[in-house]
Amino acid sequence: MSEGIPPEIDQDSRDRIERMFSGCQEVVGINHVETVISGGVSHSGDTELVAYVGLEPSGKAHLGWIILADTIRNLIDEGVHVIILLADWHAWVNDKFGRDMEKISIASEYMSEMFRAILGNPKEGNGKGEIQFVKASEVMDSGKYWETVLRCSKNMSLSRVRRTFSIMGRDEDSSDHDLAAFYYPALQAADIFELSVDIALGGMDQRKAHMYMREVAEKNHWIKPTCIHTPMLSGLKGPGKRMDSFDHKMSKSDPGNAILLDDSRESIRAKMRKAFLEVGNENSAVFEICRNVIIPKIGKITVSPDPKYGDASEWEDAQSFIDAVTDGSIHPLDAKMAVADGLSEVLSPISEYFSGKKELLDAINNITGSN
Repeated sequence: MSEGIPPEIDQDSRDRIERMFSGCQEVVGINHVETVISGGVSHSGDTELVAYVGLEPSGKAHLGWIILADTIRNLIDEGVHVIILLADWHAWVNDKFGRDMEKISIASEYMSEMFRAILGNPKEGNGKGEIQFVKASEVMDSGKYWETVLRCSKNMSLSRVRRTFSIMGRDEDSSDHDLAAFYYPALQAADIFELSVDIALGGMDQRKAHMYMREVAEKNHWIKPTCIHTPMLSGLKGPGKRMDSFDHKMSKSDPGNAILLDDSRESIRAKMRKAFLEVGNENSAVFEICRNVIIPKIGKITVSPDPKYGDASEWEDAQSFIDAVTDGSIHPLDAKMAVADGLSEVLSPISEYFSGKKELLDAINNITGSN
């Protein structure tokens, strides 16, 4: 299972890797993917690449899922088999839905359908260019899995594990009363080894988990998958806090701090109206959404002020739009509404997809306390 030295790769292979990882903020350990693409052996023992993203079924989907899905689409288009792990037991360990597995199961079904909606119903299966939805509870049925969990836990100090707690949205000192939380990083690492993953995908918030996994692989002389990380969106109410899923009635999460993927046009405009935007400060979710979602998806952003305050304008470059807000050419409120209307256009296919799944929507709304 040791990782070999990557050979020189040709330009076509380099171009393929560039397409696969475009939009990622960071790529760690690219040599493994280079080796496989150049004819080497993949983690599963053949020549085909397998990617994975593990997500807790913890509530309503937020805008960050769009960024993850764009990278999933890039991987699928390049012939990678992508596994979306519905991390149900991980959600239980992380106290989601009061550790009610029936509710977590509903959230798992919602998550699967949401990715089908975002990706436009891609081909499903375990072959090249296909996606596969797998529940963690199914993976855990393997006795080999629990052996791997133990191996991933061995020789890891409690302080080392504590440094990964941010992957659960917890502070380092938040779980001394909860032994299960200390197993979470080992579970996540074991998922990757059990599924024979070549590419581990996640937001930048998952970086510590992936580095833990690579450290485990190093100690055990196992293959170290390539790790790719997508940008994280800030919360609408200010920088420094990430946009997050809306969990449920007892959660600390704030639905007003995030754009949820089933928000109506009116709800999006209302949330964006209240969103943090400080002229001269580019650290705003308003600008991040323009840069990472609207421009990549529809190629432009349209500003439509009240005619008495100026003419409509279109911007095909996010930085030019941001600069225009900074120098006063675009009023901040007009910028917010432009982003809101662009988001409504991006999200409209999702609303259409879920229009035929009222029962599932009612169920997820019921357990999250949403309208």
